[in-house]
Amino acid sequence: MTTPKPTKGQSHREVLGLKLLESVRQMKARNFARATEVAVNEVVEARQGTGLSQSEFASALSISKRTLQEWEQGRRSPSGAAQALIRIARKHPEVVRDALV
Repeated sequence: MTTPKPTKGQSHREVLGLKLLESVRQMKARNFARATEVAVNEVVEARQGTGLSQSEFASALSISKRTLQEWEQGRRSPSGAAQALIRIARKHPEVVRDALV
């Protein structure tokens, strides 16, 4: 990005306006300075695959919503048995949905 430099007689407002205009041009050209990608962990992937809310998914697994949130945010990890349920949910989301009926 070429940052406009004030020329003699230009005010700081004019320079700021030119910088903003240049930023808009770059956005329209899809020329971004950085892109952030968020990796989805397997717990989130499993829940999203079922189409259930956090509350519904937690209920289907007989855990608290808070525990599910901790797993999804990577602050805690599911136990061995819970990991097995997560794998089943990823491969067969209809089974988890059926568990709520």
